[in-house]
Amino acid sequence: MTVHYQIDNEVFANYIEKINPSDPILADIAAYNEHHPKGGMMMDPVQMQLLAWLANLMNTKYYLEIGVFTGYSSTAMGLRLPDDAQLYLCDISVSYTDIARNFWQKAGIDNKIQLYLQPALITLRALLEDGKKDFFDFVLIDADKAPLVDYIENTYPLVRQGGVIAIDNTYQKGKVVGQVKEDDSASLQVIRRFNQDIVKDSRFSSVMLPLGDGLTLLMKK
Repeated sequence: MTVHYQIDNEVFANYIEKINPSDPILADIAAYNEHHPKGGMMMDPVQMQLLAWLANLMNTKYYLEIGVFTGYSSTAMGLRLPDDAQLYLCDISVSYTDIARNFWQKAGIDNKIQLYLQPALITLRALLEDGKKDFFDFVLIDADKAPLVDYIENTYPLVRQGGVIAIDNTYQKGKVVGQVKEDDSASLQVIRRFNQDIVKDSRFSSVMLPLGDGLTLLMKK
């Protein structure tokens, strides 16, 4: 396969920020995470610009997110989606989501937020029991990778036909294409299998994009 010129991610991100600057509140969250011990968990801003644009293009009203951290991705979505949009957010960390709550309030989107502080699989199953079958337009999975397949299987019935599931970190800093080693992490092993299997899954139309640490988009057929 012919590989065309690949621009450096940092260079590209800086260029994008200059020609299409983010909302000030998103800049504040990014600045906060630069000094956070786990700041690397924040969604890549270029990825988020694409996802928020795509969700808006799809007229997304019902959004589901697994993995909130300090609120960058949920705030970006909340700012981009219409006033009557509803964001259903799953996380287990009170300390992280307390930070996110402050940013949601500053952004004026807290009225759109429904936060579930419990293991995401419990929330996903509860949403289905609550009648949310074929309900969500857009889903973002940016959480621990070991349960990724379970997240997708439990998310699938919740997403409408034509809806999108986005999964972050499917590149794993290039390790997915590296030599398999006995000491490979559980997350890396899961992502390797996922990348190989998802292209054969007839339920979805899928694409993997070389943005950030790898971004995979699944459209439910």
